[in-house]
Amino acid sequence: QLSCLLRMVTLQGIPQDWDTYPQDLLLFLSPSDYAGNCSQFFTNVRKANEDVLPREAPQRQQLLLEALECLGVSGTQISKGNAEILGWLVCELGEEYIKSSGGSLLKDLSQCGSFLPEQEEAIRDVLSSGNTTFGPPAAWSAFTLSELSRFIPVLGPSILQQIPK
Repeated sequence: QLSCLLRMVTLQGIPQDWDTYPQDLLLFLSPSDYAGNCSQFFTNVRKANEDVLPREAPQRQQLLLEALECLGVSGTQISKGNAEILGWLVCELGEEYIKSSGGSLLKDLSQCGSFLPEQEEAIRDVLSSGNTTFGPPAAWSAFTLSELSRFIPVLGPSILQQIPK
């Protein structure tokens, strides 16, 4: 329905007032068609309902690729500022981005509904390295675990065994 609505809205050309339309329409639009800069486009995409596009849908992957290009991300390291602009698109990042970005993506990744197996492995690698604000698992406290609550199912026995009782 949204795809059909977008066709109707753009029938007479690309509107200049995208902010007056539902944010979910942006999921089916290219940032080059947006009347504004691309980082503003992705800031607005962040507000759209991510459930409109199923996980691993080609449109989600395309949005992620366009966002990384727009933000000038070369390589696999994502800054905190770029992660903020990406919003829920962070959940689409592959393991190489998670590993390269270290702990800087953890806050944003904690908002993801689920993880792919390779993302889980990358999160375990980052957390077990100890190179995060949480430190090594052997130094974690109950407070740390509450901060990491979203990641507890991902931790695995090798990390859980290191956490002090």
